[in-house]
Amino acid sequence: MEAGKSLSGSKYECLLFDMDDTLYPLSSGINIAIGYEFDNDEFHAYAHGKLPYDLLKPDPVLKNLLLSMPQRRIIFTNSDNAHVAQVLGRLGLEDCFHDVICFETLNPTSEPVKIRDETKTGNAEEHPTFEKQKIICKPLIQAFEASILMMNIDPKKTIFFDDSVRNIASAKAVGLHTVIVGRSTLVPGADYALTSLHNIKEAIPEIWETGEDYSELRINSSAVETAVLA
Repeated sequence: MEAGKSLSGSKYECLLFDMDDTLYPLSSGINIAIGYEFDNDEFHAYAHGKLPYDLLKPDPVLKNLLLSMPQRRIIFTNSDNAHVAQVLGRLGLEDCFHDVICFETLNPTSEPVKIRDETKTGNAEEHPTFEKQKIICKPLIQAFEASILMMNIDPKKTIFFDDSVRNIASAKAVGLHTVIVGRSTLVPGADYALTSLHNIKEAIPEIWETGEDYSELRINSSAVETAVLA
């Protein structure tokens, strides 16, 4: 089955997973606060290069759960592809997702754009000004809308898993089904609350109620392939 085909009889066709503090718990100890105004390449290299990745251990229980899910499974993270490769590799989940949406996916270039300064005479090369490009990432609505279009998914048949209250609110605003992870109670915009993804089968059994599946699909994200090979 190719990505994008419908799962006949299934309520859900796609599962979008945040990565950090969702695939592994906050208690793992590698969590960092990531802001949205930074020099992207330098920040990712510095922050992720210093994370204690050795604290992450393989999670065979989660791996078996993910591989048993018949839907298309996609990582949706603000992190860069190098961090994605490190985390998935440490958790033993590198073969569990069909696609990855990461920082580079939504921000293919973060270089300032040269524009003409209308207050100056002459051409733009003589009097250039530089405009900083806007960074697109969660919880911005634009990040969700771009991801939906890029991955060709139907929000009404997609579940989004995340530990962030703001991300859940944005996901609900674009029509996704939502699961807040790491909590036992609902937050605004959440349809389900899970203390851990390990409890997903008991909480959302509808995921497995389908006659077709994506279990034979392989990861085809160029971002993650590049990161894993690096």
